[in-house]
Amino acid sequence: MKYVIMADGKGSRWNNYMGHGKHEICFEGETLLERTARLLHEFDDSAEVIITSHNEALAVKGAVRYEPKNNVLEIDRFTAELISDDMCFLYGDVLYSVEAIKAIISEHGKRPLLFIGSQTSICAVLVRDGGLFKDCYEKIRTMFLNGEISECKGWQVYHIYAGLPLETREIGADYLVVDSFTRDFNTPEDYTEFLSTRQ
Repeated sequence: MKYVIMADGKGSRWNNYMGHGKHEICFEGETLLERTARLLHEFDDSAEVIITSHNEALAVKGAVRYEPKNNVLEIDRFTAELISDDMCFLYGDVLYSVEAIKAIISEHGKRPLLFIGSQTSICAVLVRDGGLFKDCYEKIRTMFLNGEISECKGWQVYHIYAGLPLETREIGADYLVVDSFTRDFNTPEDYTEFLSTRQ
């Protein structure tokens, strides 16, 4: 399966904390990107791993770096030109547990779209039907540009797919909640809070 790790964000909330970008956070001797790429290859022999980023420093072993053609809105992290059938989008600022990666791989192909994460954060999107996902993505992007909604992120894509209100963070069908170890690091506070739980 093709895995696209999205790592082309501007990192404004992280603000170069500790002198590096959030994708370069290390856990047990690996950056988040190195760990995710390694785990994908470890549990999926056919894994094709792509990291989307304009930053050459984010190239890692086991993955190809790809520079997206468009990165204006947050929703553009889903790199429209890479959307296809039988793929998975993952977030580059997420520390995935082994169990979460296994769950992502084992759920492949079971539903047209499956969103995976916690109660508050989406950490992966499994796409069996690329046309359906691209349609949801384009609808949300257009609605945002037309001023019909105030945000255009993964949550809005999930909500339009699941038929939920667009301005909330509800969970309904085709959403898999993964273990609490898997988490994202948008801000320095996210990271320091995680470290405090590890002590």
